[in-house]
Amino acid sequence: MMYRLYREQQLNCSIETAWDFFSSPHNLSEITPESMGFIVLSDVKNKPIFKGMEIDYTVSPLLGIPLKWKTIISQVKDYESFTDLQKEGPYKYWNHFHEFIPNENGVLMKDTVDYELPLGILGKIAHQLFVKEKLKSIFDFRYRVLNNLFNNKHN
Repeated sequence: MMYRLYREQQLNCSIETAWDFFSSPHNLSEITPESMGFIVLSDVKNKPIFKGMEIDYTVSPLLGIPLKWKTIISQVKDYESFTDLQKEGPYKYWNHFHEFIPNENGVLMKDTVDYELPLGILGKIAHQLFVKEKLKSIFDFRYRVLNNLFNNKHN
């Protein structure tokens, strides 16, 4: 079964600042709870994001067991949007569309994640028991960190 997680957040910064932050895979560690054991393995520092870029991670979402995760950037429109698609990892399907819309207050950032779990009925049960809530808590954490980074600056 396919699921969707959707979030949006206003960031009080320029489109360039937002794009530079989100298009760097290494900043993912900063906005992911430490308990996830999220580590970027690929040497992509200071490289601009591009269609076809592959990024390897380890993540420990359950019981501290590390899992390998590889995503590929499947589309990029500079300063507008990009999509990371799971190539290998814990999900049967994972497609994360990041969108950035400049406005009078800075940038409206939208996240749309379409995902599916493996294991059929067991995956559906796991989604109800803990996966849905785990993803919600990760994006709640992200919201708080981004709010502190972009919206609580005293100029």
